[in-house]
Amino acid sequence: MSNGLAVLDRITDTVLKYVPTKIADKMQAARGQYEIHLADAFEWLEGREENSIHAIVTDPPYGLKEFTEIEKAKLRNGRGGVWRIPPAFDGCERSPVPRFTVLDDADIAALRLFFKKFAKQAMRVLVPGGHVMIATNPLLSQYVYVPMMEAGFEKRGEIIRLVQTLRGGDRPKNAHKEFTDVSVMPRSGWEPWGLFRKPCEGRVQDNLRKWGTGGLRRVSGHDPFLDVIRSAPARNGERAIAPHPSLKPQAFMRQLVRAALPLGKGVLLDPFMGAGSTIAAAVATGYTSIGIEKDSAYFSTAKKAIPKLAQFMPPAAGSAKEKSGGPVAVTKRPKAKPHRKGGRVRRGSNR
Repeated sequence: MSNGLAVLDRITDTVLKYVPTKIADKMQAARGQYEIHLADAFEWLEGREENSIHAIVTDPPYGLKEFTEIEKAKLRNGRGGVWRIPPAFDGCERSPVPRFTVLDDADIAALRLFFKKFAKQAMRVLVPGGHVMIATNPLLSQYVYVPMMEAGFEKRGEIIRLVQTLRGGDRPKNAHKEFTDVSVMPRSGWEPWGLFRKPCEGRVQDNLRKWGTGGLRRVSGHDPFLDVIRSAPARNGERAIAPHPSLKPQAFMRQLVRAALPLGKGVLLDPFMGAGSTIAAAVATGYTSIGIEKDSAYFSTAKKAIPKLAQFMPPAAGSAKEKSGGPVAVTKRPKAKPHRKGGRVRRGSNR
Protein backbone atom coordinates (compact mmCIF):
# COMPACT_ATOMS: atom_id res chain seq x y z
CA MET A 1 0.00 0.00 0.00
CA SER A 2 2.85 2.40 0.82
CA ASN A 3 4.34 2.02 -2.68
CA GLY A 4 0.96 2.77 -4.23
CA LEU A 5 0.53 5.90 -2.12
CA ALA A 6 4.05 7.01 -3.05
CA VAL A 7 3.06 6.80 -6.73
CA LEU A 8 -0.09 8.83 -5.99
CA ASP A 9 1.98 11.49 -4.25
CA ARG A 10 4.45 11.66 -7.15
CA ILE A 11 1.68 12.11 -9.71
CA THR A 12 -0.09 14.67 -7.51
CA ASP A 13 3.13 16.68 -7.26
CA THR A 14 3.50 16.52 -11.05
CA VAL A 15 -0.06 17.79 -11.55
CA LEU A 16 0.43 20.62 -9.09
CA LYS A 17 3.36 21.85 -11.16
CA TYR A 18 0.70 23.01 -13.60
CA VAL A 19 -0.95 25.13 -10.91
CA PRO A 20 -0.03 28.75 -11.53
CA THR A 21 2.43 30.46 -9.23
CA LYS A 22 1.75 33.97 -7.96
CA ILE A 23 3.93 35.38 -10.74
CA ALA A 24 1.83 33.64 -13.39
CA ASP A 25 -1.57 34.37 -11.84
CA LYS A 26 -2.49 37.18 -14.21
CA MET A 27 -1.56 35.22 -17.32
CA GLN A 28 -3.44 32.14 -16.19
CA ALA A 29 -6.47 34.15 -15.12
CA ALA A 30 -6.50 35.84 -18.52
CA ARG A 31 -6.51 32.44 -20.21
CA GLY A 32 -8.97 30.85 -17.81
CA GLN A 33 -12.03 32.90 -18.68
CA TYR A 34 -15.23 32.07 -16.84
CA GLU A 35 -18.83 33.14 -16.43
CA ILE A 36 -21.23 32.35 -13.60
CA HIS A 37 -25.03 32.51 -13.55
CA LEU A 38 -27.57 32.75 -10.75
CA ALA A 39 -30.07 30.35 -12.25
CA ASP A 40 -31.73 26.98 -12.01
CA ALA A 41 -29.43 24.43 -13.63
CA PHE A 42 -32.20 22.65 -15.53
CA GLU A 43 -33.65 25.87 -16.92
CA TRP A 44 -30.19 27.01 -17.99
CA LEU A 45 -29.40 23.67 -19.62
CA GLU A 46 -32.69 23.71 -21.53
CA GLY A 47 -31.73 27.03 -23.06
CA ARG A 48 -28.20 25.96 -23.97
CA GLU A 49 -27.50 24.94 -27.55
CA GLU A 50 -26.66 21.33 -28.39
CA ASN A 51 -23.05 20.16 -28.59
CA SER A 52 -21.69 23.29 -26.90
CA ILE A 53 -20.09 21.94 -23.70
CA HIS A 54 -16.94 19.81 -23.71
CA ALA A 55 -16.92 18.48 -20.13
CA ILE A 56 -18.96 18.58 -16.94
CA VAL A 57 -17.35 18.37 -13.51
CA THR A 58 -19.82 18.75 -10.66
CA ASP A 59 -20.75 17.90 -7.10
CA PRO A 60 -24.55 17.96 -7.27
CA PRO A 61 -27.02 18.01 -4.37
CA TYR A 62 -27.22 14.23 -4.59
CA GLY A 63 -29.33 13.92 -1.48
CA LEU A 64 -31.57 16.75 -2.70
CA LYS A 65 -33.22 16.96 0.70
CA GLU A 66 -30.16 18.49 2.34
CA PHE A 67 -30.31 21.54 0.07
CA THR A 68 -34.01 22.31 0.40
CA GLU A 69 -34.75 25.75 1.84
CA ILE A 70 -35.88 24.20 5.15
CA GLU A 71 -32.74 22.11 5.58
CA LYS A 72 -30.41 24.94 4.52
CA ALA A 73 -32.03 27.18 7.13
CA LYS A 74 -31.37 24.52 9.78
CA LEU A 75 -27.79 24.19 8.58
CA ARG A 76 -27.17 27.93 8.73
CA ASN A 77 -28.72 28.06 12.20
CA GLY A 78 -26.42 25.23 13.27
CA ARG A 79 -29.14 22.96 14.58
CA GLY A 80 -31.42 20.12 13.51
CA GLY A 81 -32.39 18.55 10.23
CA VAL A 82 -30.55 16.21 7.92
CA TRP A 83 -27.17 17.82 8.57
CA ARG A 84 -24.93 16.29 11.20
CA ILE A 85 -23.17 19.25 12.77
CA PRO A 86 -20.19 18.11 14.87
CA PRO A 87 -19.49 19.93 18.14
CA ALA A 88 -16.68 22.45 18.26
CA PHE A 89 -13.61 21.22 20.10
CA ASP A 90 -10.90 23.48 21.50
CA GLY A 91 -11.99 26.21 19.11
CA CYS A 92 -11.91 23.89 16.08
CA GLU A 93 -15.15 23.62 14.12
CA ARG A 94 -15.53 20.59 11.87
CA SER A 95 -17.62 20.68 8.73
CA PRO A 96 -21.20 19.42 8.78
CA VAL A 97 -22.03 16.18 6.98
CA PRO A 98 -25.47 15.29 5.56
CA ARG A 99 -27.04 12.10 6.92
CA PHE A 100 -28.40 10.33 3.87
CA THR A 101 -29.68 7.36 5.87
CA VAL A 102 -32.72 9.51 6.68
CA LEU A 103 -33.94 9.49 3.06
CA ASP A 104 -37.26 7.71 2.61
CA ASP A 105 -38.80 6.14 -0.50
CA ALA A 106 -40.22 9.46 -1.68
CA ASP A 107 -36.81 11.13 -1.32
CA ILE A 108 -35.15 8.35 -3.33
CA ALA A 109 -37.80 8.57 -6.05
CA ALA A 110 -37.16 12.31 -6.29
CA LEU A 111 -33.43 11.62 -6.48
CA ARG A 112 -33.90 9.26 -9.42
CA LEU A 113 -36.06 11.78 -11.25
CA PHE A 114 -33.53 14.54 -10.59
CA PHE A 115 -30.67 12.62 -12.20
CA LYS A 116 -32.86 11.38 -15.03
CA LYS A 117 -33.54 15.02 -15.94
CA PHE A 118 -29.90 15.95 -15.49
CA ALA A 119 -28.62 13.06 -17.62
CA LYS A 120 -30.99 13.92 -20.46
CA GLN A 121 -29.88 17.56 -20.57
CA ALA A 122 -26.21 16.70 -20.12
CA MET A 123 -26.37 14.30 -23.07
CA ARG A 124 -27.88 17.03 -25.24
CA VAL A 125 -25.42 19.85 -24.46
CA LEU A 126 -22.21 17.80 -24.40
CA VAL A 127 -20.22 17.32 -27.58
CA PRO A 128 -19.55 13.71 -28.66
CA GLY A 129 -16.82 12.23 -26.48
CA GLY A 130 -17.43 14.74 -23.69
CA HIS A 131 -16.91 13.43 -20.15
CA VAL A 132 -18.97 13.90 -17.00
CA MET A 133 -17.25 13.64 -13.62
CA ILE A 134 -19.91 13.59 -10.93
CA ALA A 135 -19.48 13.31 -7.16
CA THR A 136 -21.60 10.93 -5.15
CA ASN A 137 -21.20 8.61 -2.16
CA PRO A 138 -21.30 4.84 -1.59
CA LEU A 139 -24.88 4.94 -0.27
CA LEU A 140 -26.46 6.70 -3.24
CA SER A 141 -24.21 6.17 -6.24
CA GLN A 142 -26.57 3.67 -7.88
CA TYR A 143 -29.30 6.33 -8.08
CA VAL A 144 -26.86 8.58 -9.93
CA TYR A 145 -25.19 6.05 -12.22
CA VAL A 146 -28.21 4.15 -13.55
CA PRO A 147 -30.01 7.25 -14.96
CA MET A 148 -26.76 8.35 -16.62
CA MET A 149 -26.38 5.01 -18.40
CA GLU A 150 -30.08 4.88 -19.32
CA ALA A 151 -29.65 8.27 -21.01
CA GLY A 152 -26.95 6.79 -23.24
CA PHE A 153 -23.74 7.63 -21.39
CA GLU A 154 -20.90 5.13 -21.30
CA LYS A 155 -19.67 4.41 -17.80
CA ARG A 156 -15.90 4.77 -17.99
CA GLY A 157 -15.16 3.91 -14.38
CA GLU A 158 -14.99 5.75 -11.09
CA ILE A 159 -12.50 8.21 -9.67
CA ILE A 160 -11.84 7.31 -6.06
CA ARG A 161 -11.04 10.20 -3.76
CA LEU A 162 -9.30 8.82 -0.68
CA VAL A 163 -10.63 11.06 2.06
CA GLN A 164 -11.76 10.38 5.59
CA THR A 165 -14.91 12.17 6.65
CA LEU A 166 -17.26 11.93 9.62
CA ARG A 167 -19.70 9.76 7.67
CA GLY A 168 -20.30 6.30 9.15
CA GLY A 169 -18.66 4.41 11.99
CA ASP A 170 -21.34 5.30 14.53
CA ARG A 171 -22.59 2.94 17.21
CA PRO A 172 -26.32 2.08 17.33
CA LYS A 173 -28.34 5.20 18.09
CA ASN A 174 -29.50 5.44 21.71
CA ALA A 175 -27.69 2.16 22.46
CA HIS A 176 -24.04 3.13 22.08
CA LYS A 177 -23.19 2.14 25.66
CA GLU A 178 -24.83 -1.26 25.30
CA PHE A 179 -23.10 -2.04 21.99
CA THR A 180 -19.75 -0.34 22.36
CA ASP A 181 -18.02 -2.68 19.89
CA VAL A 182 -20.58 -2.28 17.10
CA SER A 183 -20.73 0.19 14.20
CA VAL A 184 -23.90 0.32 12.14
CA MET A 185 -21.86 0.93 8.97
CA PRO A 186 -18.19 1.40 8.05
CA ARG A 187 -16.46 4.70 8.66
CA SER A 188 -16.09 6.15 5.18
CA GLY A 189 -12.54 6.49 3.86
CA TRP A 190 -13.35 7.25 0.22
CA GLU A 191 -15.61 9.28 -2.05
CA PRO A 192 -16.61 7.96 -5.48
CA TRP A 193 -16.89 10.22 -8.54
CA GLY A 194 -18.71 8.62 -11.44
CA LEU A 195 -16.92 8.92 -14.78
CA PHE A 196 -19.13 8.92 -17.87
CA ARG A 197 -18.63 9.70 -21.54
CA LYS A 198 -21.01 10.66 -24.30
CA PRO A 199 -20.36 8.19 -27.16
CA CYS A 200 -17.73 9.31 -29.66
CA GLU A 201 -18.28 9.83 -33.34
CA GLY A 202 -16.21 7.02 -34.80
CA ARG A 203 -12.77 6.31 -33.33
CA VAL A 204 -11.37 8.23 -30.39
CA GLN A 205 -8.68 9.74 -32.62
CA ASP A 206 -11.34 10.96 -35.06
CA ASN A 207 -13.38 12.44 -32.21
CA LEU A 208 -10.31 14.18 -30.81
CA ARG A 209 -9.59 15.78 -34.15
CA LYS A 210 -13.16 16.99 -34.66
CA TRP A 211 -14.40 17.79 -31.15
CA GLY A 212 -11.26 17.80 -28.99
CA THR A 213 -12.80 15.20 -26.69
CA GLY A 214 -12.98 11.46 -26.18
CA GLY A 215 -10.14 10.86 -23.71
CA LEU A 216 -8.60 12.20 -20.53
CA ARG A 217 -5.57 14.48 -20.37
CA ARG A 218 -2.48 12.69 -19.12
CA VAL A 219 -0.54 13.99 -16.14
CA SER A 220 2.62 13.93 -18.28
CA GLY A 221 4.15 12.02 -21.15
CA HIS A 222 5.06 9.27 -18.71
CA ASP A 223 2.11 9.31 -16.30
CA PRO A 224 -1.55 8.75 -17.18
CA PHE A 225 -4.39 10.19 -15.13
CA LEU A 226 -5.13 7.78 -12.28
CA ASP A 227 -8.54 6.83 -10.91
CA VAL A 228 -7.36 6.97 -7.28
CA ILE A 229 -6.46 10.34 -5.78
CA ARG A 230 -5.47 10.88 -2.18
CA SER A 231 -7.11 14.06 -0.93
CA ALA A 232 -7.46 15.61 2.50
CA PRO A 233 -10.63 17.65 3.15
CA ALA A 234 -10.60 21.34 2.32
CA ARG A 235 -8.70 23.10 5.09
CA ASN A 236 -9.34 26.29 6.99
CA GLY A 237 -7.56 28.49 4.47
CA GLU A 238 -9.91 27.48 1.67
CA ARG A 239 -12.99 27.40 3.89
CA ALA A 240 -12.28 30.93 5.03
CA ILE A 241 -12.36 31.98 1.38
CA ALA A 242 -15.40 29.88 0.42
CA PRO A 243 -17.55 28.75 3.37
CA HIS A 244 -19.67 25.91 1.99
CA PRO A 245 -20.51 22.57 3.66
CA SER A 246 -19.47 20.54 0.60
CA LEU A 247 -16.37 22.49 -0.45
CA LYS A 248 -13.82 20.35 -2.31
CA PRO A 249 -10.11 21.25 -2.05
CA GLN A 250 -8.29 22.85 -4.96
CA ALA A 251 -5.52 20.26 -4.86
CA PHE A 252 -8.13 17.65 -5.79
CA MET A 253 -10.39 19.67 -8.08
CA ARG A 254 -7.54 20.91 -10.27
CA GLN A 255 -6.56 17.32 -11.04
CA LEU A 256 -10.11 16.43 -12.13
CA VAL A 257 -10.60 19.60 -14.12
CA ARG A 258 -7.29 19.29 -15.92
CA ALA A 259 -7.99 15.69 -16.94
CA ALA A 260 -11.51 16.49 -18.19
CA LEU A 261 -10.34 18.32 -21.35
CA PRO A 262 -7.86 16.01 -23.11
CA LEU A 263 -6.40 18.67 -25.40
CA GLY A 264 -6.62 21.46 -22.84
CA LYS A 265 -9.29 23.35 -24.75
CA GLY A 266 -13.06 23.61 -24.78
CA VAL A 267 -15.75 24.72 -22.32
CA LEU A 268 -16.10 23.08 -18.92
CA LEU A 269 -19.41 23.33 -17.04
CA ASP A 270 -20.38 22.98 -13.38
CA PRO A 271 -24.19 23.21 -13.25
CA PHE A 272 -24.26 22.93 -9.43
CA MET A 273 -21.46 25.36 -8.65
CA GLY A 274 -21.89 25.88 -4.90
CA ALA A 275 -19.02 28.07 -3.68
CA GLY A 276 -17.20 27.83 -7.01
CA SER A 277 -14.37 25.36 -6.37
CA THR A 278 -14.70 23.74 -9.83
CA ILE A 279 -14.70 27.09 -11.61
CA ALA A 280 -11.72 28.28 -9.57
CA ALA A 281 -9.86 25.09 -10.51
CA ALA A 282 -10.62 25.77 -14.18
CA VAL A 283 -9.30 29.34 -13.88
CA ALA A 284 -6.13 28.09 -12.20
CA THR A 285 -5.69 25.49 -14.95
CA GLY A 286 -6.30 28.00 -17.73
CA TYR A 287 -9.60 26.54 -18.97
CA THR A 288 -12.75 28.32 -20.08
CA SER A 289 -15.63 27.47 -17.75
CA ILE A 290 -19.25 28.19 -16.83
CA GLY A 291 -20.80 27.88 -13.38
CA ILE A 292 -24.50 27.72 -12.46
CA GLU A 293 -25.91 28.14 -8.94
CA LYS A 294 -29.51 28.81 -7.90
CA ASP A 295 -28.92 29.62 -4.22
CA SER A 296 -28.30 33.36 -3.99
CA ALA A 297 -26.17 33.09 -0.83
CA TYR A 298 -23.85 30.47 -2.34
CA PHE A 299 -23.74 32.39 -5.62
CA SER A 300 -22.62 35.51 -3.75
CA THR A 301 -19.95 33.45 -2.00
CA ALA A 302 -18.73 32.00 -5.29
CA LYS A 303 -18.58 35.41 -6.95
CA LYS A 304 -16.11 36.60 -4.31
CA ALA A 305 -14.32 33.29 -3.76
CA ILE A 306 -13.46 32.14 -7.30
CA PRO A 307 -10.59 34.61 -7.96
CA LYS A 308 -9.12 33.92 -4.50
CA LEU A 309 -9.45 30.13 -4.74
CA ALA A 310 -7.83 30.25 -8.19
CA GLN A 311 -4.77 31.89 -6.57
CA PHE A 312 -4.76 29.52 -3.59
CA MET A 313 -1.61 27.40 -3.38
CA PRO A 314 -2.42 23.89 -2.09
CA PRO A 315 0.14 22.14 0.13
CA ALA A 316 2.41 19.68 -1.64
CA ALA A 317 1.26 16.06 -1.70
CA GLY A 318 2.69 14.06 1.17
CA SER A 319 3.45 17.12 3.31
CA ALA A 320 2.48 17.08 6.96
CA LYS A 321 -0.03 19.86 6.34
CA GLU A 322 -1.63 18.01 3.44
CA LYS A 323 -1.77 14.71 5.32
CA SER A 324 -3.29 16.19 8.43
CA GLY A 325 -6.58 14.44 8.89
CA GLY A 326 -6.19 12.53 5.63
CA PRO A 327 -7.23 8.92 5.14
CA VAL A 328 -3.86 7.41 5.96
CA ALA A 329 -2.79 9.92 8.57
CA VAL A 330 -2.51 8.93 12.21
CA THR A 331 -4.01 11.72 14.25
CA LYS A 332 -3.43 11.85 17.97
CA ARG A 333 -6.41 12.69 20.13
CA PRO A 334 -5.91 16.19 21.52
CA LYS A 335 -5.86 16.68 25.25
CA ALA A 336 -9.41 17.39 26.29
CA LYS A 337 -10.29 20.65 28.00
CA PRO A 338 -13.66 21.51 29.48
CA HIS A 339 -15.68 24.02 27.49
CA ARG A 340 -16.69 25.58 30.77
CA LYS A 341 -15.78 25.04 34.37
CA GLY A 342 -17.64 22.07 35.71
CA GLY A 343 -19.12 21.41 32.31
CA ARG A 344 -19.29 18.11 30.52
CA VAL A 345 -16.32 17.44 28.25
CA ARG A 346 -17.13 16.31 24.70
CA ARG A 347 -14.17 14.59 23.11
CA GLY A 348 -13.37 14.48 19.41
CA SER A 349 -13.56 10.89 18.22
CA ASN A 350 -13.97 8.68 15.21
CA ARG A 351 -17.65 8.53 16.04
